[in-house]
Amino acid sequence: MTFVRAKKHLGQHFLRDEEAAARIAASLTLHGGYRNVLEVGPGTGALTTHLAGLTDIDLTCIELDGESVAHLHAKWPQLNVVHGDLLQMDLTQLAAPPLAIIGNFPYNISTQIIFKVLENRDRVPEVVGMFQKEVADRLCAGPGSRIYGITSVLAQLWYSVEHLFIVEPDAFIPPPKVRSAVIRMRRNGRASLPVDEKLLATLVKTAFGQRRKTLHNALKGFAPLAGGVPAAYARKRAEELSVEEFIALAMACGR
Repeated sequence: MTFVRAKKHLGQHFLRDEEAAARIAASLTLHGGYRNVLEVGPGTGALTTHLAGLTDIDLTCIELDGESVAHLHAKWPQLNVVHGDLLQMDLTQLAAPPLAIIGNFPYNISTQIIFKVLENRDRVPEVVGMFQKEVADRLCAGPGSRIYGITSVLAQLWYSVEHLFIVEPDAFIPPPKVRSAVIRMRRNGRASLPVDEKLLATLVKTAFGQRRKTLHNALKGFAPLAGGVPAAYARKRAEELSVEEFIALAMACGR
């Protein structure tokens, strides 16, 4: 079997806890009726072991590390392993939608993976992933939390996000310096927005850019709200607004 070295520049921490791997695999719910599943960053195949035995999915592994690719081919000759960077790929060329994404995501690109999912939200009804706990907490956070922010709002626009369980550093080789958490994202019922999506994203980013200020002050330079922030929101801070309130605020732009 090919030996695989964990590479720091790829953010690799190989999961060795079989119970955690089994729980991650079991967290797929087939929400949205998918059959195709993409595993991102399988590494030495701890999670792959549990996914490959599932009969109700068709598994494709996406791996950037050549040593890991050789290892996976040697262990599972029939497994579909694509050597490359998910962030640079067209998901529809990897598997027919709807499809799910799962993985012990490399921490250095985990947020980028989320934005890749959001770009493909109508093709990806479910995501189950391991993240640095801090990132997972932000994605799950709701209004009023000090960690509720840009990624919280943009992810929750399109997905219901839930925290599943924590994984401690000693579950990995080599152990990371941080705790990890597994979350599940399932596509919500929102089919479209009543406002321009880029406008809404810019509004959210601008509001959180000065999160300590009230929206009256934080959005003073936001041109689409040249008429001023509506009174219902003016004295609030960004972290106090729900996703629906951000949409309503965006709808006030240009009025």
